[in-house]
Amino acid sequence: MAKYETMLITTATLDEEAQAALIGKFKSLIEANGTIDSVDDWGKRRLAYPINDENDGVYTLINFTSETTFPAELDRVYKITDGVLRSLIIAKDESKEAEKAPAKAETTEAE
Repeated sequence: MAKYETMLITTATLDEEAQAALIGKFKSLIEANGTIDSVDDWGKRRLAYPINDENDGVYTLINFTSETTFPAELDRVYKITDGVLRSLIIAKDESKEAEKAPAKAETTEAE
């Protein structure tokens, strides 16, 4: 099992129910193949440049844990789903996270 982070930009033209259904589809797919650690909905934001003649997108950040083969399947589903403008899946480096955790503990002990 490995930790991953995915950023998803969906079209802002969908109503709230359709937007929730689209994000829910990806959440259920991730839960079926791993566990969701956190979901951070950033909401509607202006894109840096137009994508498919759209200037706004709805951003969602999902941190999850799954098998190493699952992100390829998730990316495939992102690409074939209408309403997804852009997506990115990043494997988190656990060694860097482990280095940060003891550093925080040391600073609290020193205080």
